Amino acid sequence: MREFSVRPEIMEFDPYKPGLTIEQIQAEYGLETVIKLASNENPLGTSPVVQKTIERNAARAFRYPENHTPRLVEEISRQVGVPEECVLVGNGSDEIIDMLFRMKAHPGRDNVVCYEHCFSMYRMCAKLAGVEYREVPRGKDFALPLDKMAEAADENTAMVIVTSPDNPTGQVAHVEDLAVLAGVLPKDCLLVVDEAYVDFTWPPESYTPVQAWDKFENLVVLRTFSKAYGLAGLRVGYGILPPALMARLKNARIPFTVNLLAEEAAIAALRDETFYNETLQLVMSGREYFADELKRLGCRVWPTQANFVMFQPPKNAMDVFQALLERGIIVRPLKSFGLPDCIRVNVGTKQENETFIKVIGELLRG
Repeated sequence: MREFSVRPEIMEFDPYKPGLTIEQIQAEYGLETVIKLASNENPLGTSPVVQKTIERNAARAFRYPENHTPRLVEEISRQVGVPEECVLVGNGSDEIIDMLFRMKAHPGRDNVVCYEHCFSMYRMCAKLAGVEYREVPRGKDFALPLDKMAEAADENTAMVIVTSPDNPTGQVAHVEDLAVLAGVLPKDCLLVVDEAYVDFTWPPESYTPVQAWDKFENLVVLRTFSKAYGLAGLRVGYGILPPALMARLKNARIPFTVNLLAEEAAIAALRDETFYNETLQLVMSGREYFADELKRLGCRVWPTQANFVMFQPPKNAMDVFQALLERGIIVRPLKSFGLPDCIRVNVGTKQENETFIKVIGELLRG
């Protein structure tokens, strides 16, 4: 029996709720120093190599970029190991998500399948496109319900969307399970795997289907430069799509969506292996530190393969969130994800991580 809920599309839109900014908290609470661990940004900031690249190209900002960012497409193709005709670069991976809904799903007829407590962008795009949004309940401990997603799909399902690693839980799908899901979906249904956090998985070959790209005909993979590459403010991401679908999206998109500086920065980021590896080392050690320390403080902590940890404190989550804010630490309460008892905290620098644990320890013990 199929188990899912249908979200009516004729309703008021729930706006996306971004994380609070450092400037907002400084102004509201009169603080000089604020630590932001709420938006899953790179703890090392932006690579010095990338910063110099932006500076060198700043004087070219009055020029239009080359449409469809062919130089970046070529670099992605070379590094990821997929054909150039499969790569579409966007203004963040959000642009690719929006285009998929508008180009693949027919309003009033089709549906998309997701699961509960996931990235709100999917639900928002479904509403905008006039597409039925099917939400499958998660498994035990928020496990990704791939079997139930397959059961919820029918001949009118345009896409089944899996975020892996998942936001906000950090749960991840194994590549073998994704392959099975892709194989049982109805004809013409896409499996869209949002891999915004895939850089932080270990070992990566166990989780991404990109390495076996030629074995799939209905797979779309989405990636971003906002996390491991530290380019969240420049808004650049990409999709790896079947060639025919990629050509359709490329022909239908508006021009110049990726700016000139973003393309130059992304190319430089891909080539800066030192910064990338330092980021991964810091994140992987930091999330282990968070998990150990939060458990020691009596929190329930979920395993994660992302650059953040989801936990349930032994006290009211919103009270803990507010108390941290007043002490200059921004984390992400998960009420907007439908998880009011939980908090998400991303890995920062070693000093930021230790300060967070020290302060939350004082709050929970007090």
